[in-house]
Amino acid sequence: MGSESSERYVAPTVIQSVKILVVGAFGVGKTTLIGSVSEIEPLRTEESMTAASVGVDSLGGLDEKNTTTVAMDFGRITIASDTVLYLFGTPGQKRFWNLWEGLADGAVGALVLVDTRRIEDSFEVFDQLELHTKVPFAVAVNEFPDSPRYEPEKLREALDLLPDTPIVYCDARDRKSSAQAMMRLVEYAIAMRAEAGAARA
Repeated sequence: MGSESSERYVAPTVIQSVKILVVGAFGVGKTTLIGSVSEIEPLRTEESMTAASVGVDSLGGLDEKNTTTVAMDFGRITIASDTVLYLFGTPGQKRFWNLWEGLADGAVGALVLVDTRRIEDSFEVFDQLELHTKVPFAVAVNEFPDSPRYEPEKLREALDLLPDTPIVYCDARDRKSSAQAMMRLVEYAIAMRAEAGAARA
């Protein structure tokens, strides 16, 4: 019981907290990724999908999906003895995108999950991210068992990404893989912040 209880609280050595968004289209694995990497029981706002979503939420390639996030997911991961990440997962459906701006307040970066089986679903996600959040982002390709594999430059071209935007590959179900994707985003966000600070100096 003692170890379970201690995991609920931030370690006393932590002096820095960092807010991260986890975004992506409907069904790309945001809830799964936060659940796999979080060191606490994640907060989820999932609801069962009903007949009302038929014709609204495309379930192509998502035969086993029967719930959806309607507000946010929340988790926490300690990445160093003095640094903790707070993870905020956004809903994927467009009708919930009005929540994004509020969730993005104070975030240092966003991890954009992409499913290459439905890559076209990601186009509007990037538009939303760039128009309403203004945070640096990295792209994490969630590799489903039947996902087609594309080289980074092909993905960069298809998604119209800037040359320095990080692209990583991960399995959202795997803690180590998901944590590595998070670390790559944090490294990039820190570099972008330093670059912006140097430009203002």
